[in-house]
Amino acid sequence: MEEFTLTTPALLFSAVSLILLAYTNRFLAYAQLVRTLRERYRENPSRVTRAQIDNLRRRLHLTRTMQILGVTSLFLCVVTMFMIYIGLSAVSAYVFGVALVCLIGSLGVSIREIQISVRALDLHLHDMEER
Repeated sequence: MEEFTLTTPALLFSAVSLILLAYTNRFLAYAQLVRTLRERYRENPSRVTRAQIDNLRRRLHLTRTMQILGVTSLFLCVVTMFMIYIGLSAVSAYVFGVALVCLIGSLGVSIREIQISVRALDLHLHDMEER
């Protein structure tokens, strides 16, 4: 195995940072949508709006999980770098492995959230077709 250096975990910083930015933008869009749906449901409760609210709740929980796993991955990359810095290279490789697993988990949850988002858009399209 090649020598494990500070460069290896540092390479993930830009990727994880961009992923977290995308997750944050998604969360902000959901927050706005929650406010809009809340008002719409108060004015005119409907089956479609209720389904959208339920769908959005699941998506928000998944987005929270994505963010937690992404931040944990970034945190463990920093821990890895610190461990390399203080000379614990063998242990740092395992910590970095956990960071990669967290990143994989975050991306996997993101795939699931995308699938649910598509279903939410299908609700809109179906509602438009009925009218």
